[in-house]
Amino acid sequence: MSLAHRIWKLGADIDTDVLAPGHAMKHGIDRIAQHCLESVRPEFAAQVKVGDVIVAGPNFGIGSSREQAASVLVRLGVAAVIAPSYSGLYFRNAFNVGLLLLTCPQAQTLQDGQSLVIDQNASWVQTEDGQRLMCEPIPDFLLDMARSGGLLNQLRRKLANKTQPPNPSLSPTH
Repeated sequence: MSLAHRIWKLGADIDTDVLAPGHAMKHGIDRIAQHCLESVRPEFAAQVKVGDVIVAGPNFGIGSSREQAASVLVRLGVAAVIAPSYSGLYFRNAFNVGLLLLTCPQAQTLQDGQSLVIDQNASWVQTEDGQRLMCEPIPDFLLDMARSGGLLNQLRRKLANKTQPPNPSLSPTH
């Protein structure tokens, strides 16, 4: 199990413009992150802590395909988003930048400010009072991508492992 994570609860249909507002898009990711969720939770960007999680309603990440909408949450230290459903583009962008998305049909039963733990295989989450919610299975390659910090980090790691010379002490002797 992972450490306890504090919940930030949001509603349904959180779109990419709410996560990465258009007026901030001319700036770098640090500046965009300062405006993340400002229209629905004005305190979020200033008060979110590394390891916190977002719990939202259905259709999280709908809207444009801007990668910054997932990247701002990574930049702010969000450990995961838990929702019943996601936009397909957002889902892939999130894993590509290392953001874990957990699909839990009963996500909205979780409460703002509660602490929860996430199973190391991301198959369930559990609150401090023992409420356990099952999550849809995540393919191993996507879990690995999130744990690696995104697609680029995953590829770097795989390439580094391929370019290292074999260790003769691990070779079988004849």
